[in-house]
Amino acid sequence: MNSRRHFLLKLAATATAPVALGGRLLAQDTPPPVKLEETDPVAIALGYKMDTTKVDQTKYPQHKPDQKCSSCALVTPGSPEGEFIPCTAFQNKLVAANGWCMAFAKKPEPAAPKP
Repeated sequence: MNSRRHFLLKLAATATAPVALGGRLLAQDTPPPVKLEETDPVAIALGYKMDTTKVDQTKYPQHKPDQKCSSCALVTPGSPEGEFIPCTAFQNKLVAANGWCMAFAKKPEPAAPKP
């Protein structure tokens, strides 16, 4: 009876070890995000420009000069502000804060506190 119990305890310990180690290894192997280039195929498809003032108004009539990646709802929530920010539309690649693409969606205004 002791040998069976001993075997089951060892089995449980060895079965969970790869899962615990794998989680740590995956977390360490995640490469840092890269800056999105305008030549990236997805960037071309969405009309991404690193500078919102350089967007072709005839090609993208929905563009407005005040639209910038920094005020887009697709920016990864909780990301730090800076010159380049992660965007969910581009698989969390870093986009220029002053950039623009066709996927632009204005961030909703925070709800006013109720009196």
